[in-house]
This record gives sequence, structure tokens and C-alpha cells, in this order.
Amino acid sequence: MTDGGATRLRCGPFANRLVIMAKSPRRGAVKRRLAREIGEGAALRFYRSCLSHSVMRLAGDPRWLTLLAIAPDREVASTVLPSRLRVQCVPQGTGDLGERMQHLFELLPPGPVILVGSDIPAIAPGLIAEAFVLLKGSDAVFGKARDGGYWLVGLKRGPRLLAPFRNVRWSSSHALADTLSNLDGRRIAFVATLSDVDTEDDFRRERCLAERLV
Repeated sequence: MTDGGATRLRCGPFANRLVIMAKSPRRGAVKRRLAREIGEGAALRFYRSCLSHSVMRLAGDPRWLTLLAIAPDREVASTVLPSRLRVQCVPQGTGDLGERMQHLFELLPPGPVILVGSDIPAIAPGLIAEAFVLLKGSDAVFGKARDGGYWLVGLKRGPRLLAPFRNVRWSSSHALADTLSNLDGRRIAFVATLSDVDTEDDFRRERCLAERLV
């Protein structure tokens, strides 16, 4: 199911919304650092499988509405998912990671929104549910990554939308700290620390989970 032409989504307000951020799974376009270490073919197989498993695990849960945010935007129209999953595809927009995440938070109707990556082998519905519960008493929720970044970010988006992504040093050990500094004075909650898979060491550390996906 695709909706590449929509500028605002056609879903009821105040529902929980989960957005899975993904790159179109094409050779040479995803997991480039991992590809340099384990080969482009292996990296692409891992990414495709991890993305597929993430969507299958998370999209069927009735506790939230699931969207798949695709980059680059032109790939949205050609993305086809099983209709039974009831996943809506949307473009990520342009700019750096922070600008694209801010765009997605601004795109959606009122209500709590959580964004996650598509390369987290250990992601599970229980963690997403926990994050939505934590948002009831917090302004923002994060899932820390072991490299100093984060695999999950959620905003309550009320009474106004926050803008926590300015001047963040992305793809560095400072990403979470920089984001939190933009939220000084706000109520912050955290769910479990997980790992994405960017390097061969990550792949080996997550070997049991990763091998199920390739």
C-alpha cells in the first residue's frame, strides 16, 4: 500500500503512530560501512531481511498504526507491501537525518509518535509498547544505542511540537547527548539499549539475531 502523494495522513487523530524509517533496499545504497567489511551482497541481504522482519513484527500490532517512511522519496510510489499489514508508506523528505525526522513528526496528525530504525535485529513489539506507555508521562522517549546514538525516539507532541534535532552530530558518539541537550528541562524516559548493525563487529556481536535474518 502506498501513499506517495499525501502531504498529511488520513488517519484518526490522537492514535499511537509508529514510523519505521527505511532506505530503499538497493545494492550500494544501504549499509555502506557494513558492506565494505562483509561485502555488498551480504550487507544487502542483511538489510532486506532486517527491514522485512521489522515490518512483519511490528506492523500487525493493534496498539499503534504503522507507517514506513522511505528514502529517497521517489521510491515511495514503487514500494508494495502486503495489504494485510495495513502499512502506509510515506516519503522521509529531504535534508539530514534530523531534518527528515522533524519532517515526519510534523507530518502526522496530533498524538504520540515513535520513530525507529530499520536495522535493529532485536527490535520487538514489547519495547514499542513500553515506549508508548512511557510517553504518557514524558515529553520524549529514547531507546539508546550502544554507539552513543539511539534506535528509537518518540515525542508526545503536545501541547506543542518540540524540535530536538538541531545541531546534532549524527553518526557519532555524541548524537544522543546532543539531542538531549536540545530537550533540557523536558521530561525524558528511556527504554532498553539495543544495537544497530553498522560494522562487522556489530554483525558478529549480534550474530545469533543477525544470522536468522540472512
